[in-house]
Amino acid sequence: MLDINPILLLATFVVFVSLIAVLNSWLYNPLFSFMNKRDEDIKRDLNKVGSNDAEIAELNAKAESIVMNAKLEAAALREKVIADAKELAESKLEAKRAELAQEYLEFEKSLASSKEALKNDLMKEIPVFKEAVKAKFSQI
Repeated sequence: MLDINPILLLATFVVFVSLIAVLNSWLYNPLFSFMNKRDEDIKRDLNKVGSNDAEIAELNAKAESIVMNAKLEAAALREKVIADAKELAESKLEAKRAELAQEYLEFEKSLASSKEALKNDLMKEIPVFKEAVKAKFSQI
């Protein structure tokens, strides 16, 4: 029934062993070396990232301090500008008040002179008014 052929068995064994040797040298060794190199690269990159965390934290702290200083400078500058604007507005307001006070004094003087002129005019017209009043009383 089944006959075992030793030459065929030996030839199959030789082909199998040579196939394993060829696959080992051409496929498995390069694949394993690539995988080992990749693992080493990953470990090295992770170590770099770990050391970069400290740098990143330091840079973030520097950035935050710069931003905080900039905010403080902006607040101080804003306060200075507001104080300057208030001072300028106050000086303009005082100048306008002085101008209005001067105009008011001039108005009072002109009003007093107009009042005096009106009073003098009325005093000149008193005899005419007396005559008109006498005429009205005489008609009544």
